[in-house]
Amino acid sequence: MKRVPLLLMIVLLVAGSAFAQTAEDALRNDQQTLRERYLVMKSKSQNYQEYKVIKENILDGMWKIVLDTMSAKQAAIRKSRAEINNLQAELNKNLETLKSKEDSMKEIVYASTHIRVLGIDFDKGFFAGLFGAILVIAGLVLAGVLYSMKVLRKNLSEKEELASAISNEYEDYKRKAMDKQTKLSRELQNERNKLQELGAL
Repeated sequence: MKRVPLLLMIVLLVAGSAFAQTAEDALRNDQQTLRERYLVMKSKSQNYQEYKVIKENILDGMWKIVLDTMSAKQAAIRKSRAEINNLQAELNKNLETLKSKEDSMKEIVYASTHIRVLGIDFDKGFFAGLFGAILVIAGLVLAGVLYSMKVLRKNLSEKEELASAISNEYEDYKRKAMDKQTKLSRELQNERNKLQELGAL
């Protein structure tokens, strides 16, 4: 009879130590997830009818582990948010730098493709075409002016030659007219002289 309570105590001690070992393992093993720890605690707990009997210190330890895990997760979330904010700030800074570089590149490209003349911006291709057209028109005008001057010189030369020829003809006519007048004057004088001689007779 005395052996039965002694045997019962030994069985309870062995079961209690096995359960305590399991509870310690469940609370001490940091490599396990909360679900794994819960399953270990559930599988190693004692049964009473349809209930599970779990010691309070194990539940407290489990609650501490849950709180520690939640704190660690929240700290990780805060750290991740801080990293995200830092990365977002860096991204915004890089985007601003990129935008300023794009703006300066647009200005450089615009400056390389445009030219300002008399306060007006022109596309370089259009300006080159316009300048070429102006040069062609100026060349044509100059050629026209030179041709007109050549024609005017020719006309002036022809007029000078014509005036010289007319002047020569006039001088020749004048000389002939004077010779004729002189000859007529002599003939007239001769006739007068003859008349006077006849009148004197």
